[in-house]
Amino acid sequence: MSIEVRMEGMRDIVDVDATLEKVASGFQFTEGPIWHPIEQHLTFSDIPGNEMFRLQADGTVVSFRKPSNMGNGNTYDGAGRMLTCQHASSSVTRTEIDGTVTTLATHFEGKELNSPNDIVVRNDGLIYFTDPTFGRMAYYGVERELEMGAQGVYCVTPDGETITRIADDFAQPNGLCFSLDHRTLYVNDTEHKHIRRFDVAADGTATGGDVWVEVTVGEGDGHPDGMKIDSLGNVYCTGPGGVHVISPDGETLGVIRMNEFTANFAWGGRDLTDLYFTSSTSLYRMKVKTPGLALF
Repeated sequence: MSIEVRMEGMRDIVDVDATLEKVASGFQFTEGPIWHPIEQHLTFSDIPGNEMFRLQADGTVVSFRKPSNMGNGNTYDGAGRMLTCQHASSSVTRTEIDGTVTTLATHFEGKELNSPNDIVVRNDGLIYFTDPTFGRMAYYGVERELEMGAQGVYCVTPDGETITRIADDFAQPNGLCFSLDHRTLYVNDTEHKHIRRFDVAADGTATGGDVWVEVTVGEGDGHPDGMKIDSLGNVYCTGPGGVHVISPDGETLGVIRMNEFTANFAWGGRDLTDLYFTSSTSLYRMKVKTPGLALF
């Protein structure tokens, strides 16, 4: 692991001599890390392993859910309920506080979703998720025919009663996150290797969608996948070589270069300055200067 500095602002994000700690290993392909700010644990998915795990406050890793319907992206809503995108069932679910699971979305206009991938919640409770086709492929999902004619981005109400498609012109939409004021939605496209930016209205509809940043420069494997925002509004997105850090103005400050293919990441710890990476077979942790944001 190393820190590639492209602009001086990267030095405010992380020390250039920061070290990476391997927290756990032995997984198949890890994804979807989320930190519980009250209970101080990290939940993450192993997609092909069909299992979700939890790094507990005492440092031990335990099985959280098996089978998981090949769960991928996760987040929390404002009430601390976990939302999960499931590849094998083409669904979005919510784990209630009592542990029961509610299905929120499976179809749009009578057709089964492709395979919900990543998910965020706006500050008013509206849920946004991406729907590429990865979960209908071998290893990362269950091979089966597609019903949907587009790879889109969707908005669903907290009760699951209303689902709308806010964009349908992606090749493979993947990671997404809101700006600090929740008026802008960033969505990346794995196949096109860029991040697009949408203006989101109070009623949940979106306009715009122009390309904001190309995520193509850098040595090593990687493409736009996991994406989140820190407490200063910087956007972090996986890409060639590791995790790219992009300023609110769209300038790439630098890259956290990883030694194992990394699909996603999340901040944790008491002060949200522990940056966790789900890197294929392993879970890593690194101390950073700029904290992330609590999900609730």
